[in-house]
Amino acid sequence: MPTSKETIELAKAAAVAARDKLGENLVALDVSEPFVLAEIFLMVSADNETQVQAIASNVEDELFKLGVKTKAREGRAAGRWILIDFGDLIVHVMHQEEREFYGLERLWLDCPVVPLGN
Repeated sequence: MPTSKETIELAKAAAVAARDKLGENLVALDVSEPFVLAEIFLMVSADNETQVQAIASNVEDELFKLGVKTKAREGRAAGRWILIDFGDLIVHVMHQEEREFYGLERLWLDCPVVPLGN
């Protein structure tokens, strides 16, 4: 199933919210072929736990303003990797060390990159 325009726009809005809180190395992958539970994974890096939490909160707040509710959230207490499930969009806000260690981009290497714009 191809990724919908709505999910792409949602990923772009989440990316803007992440950048507003100094999120780095944003990568969006179209996972709709191999992963039936979502269309896009958005990965964002941060330098410390406080920043990870600030980015995750801002993404949730901004998407809520667009009428999108969070379906599930994991990792907020530890603040090293917060996963936010918006249904067709899953946002991974990760401390840079976790991102390098787990290498999600390597796991989803065959998935096309979704352009996020500036």
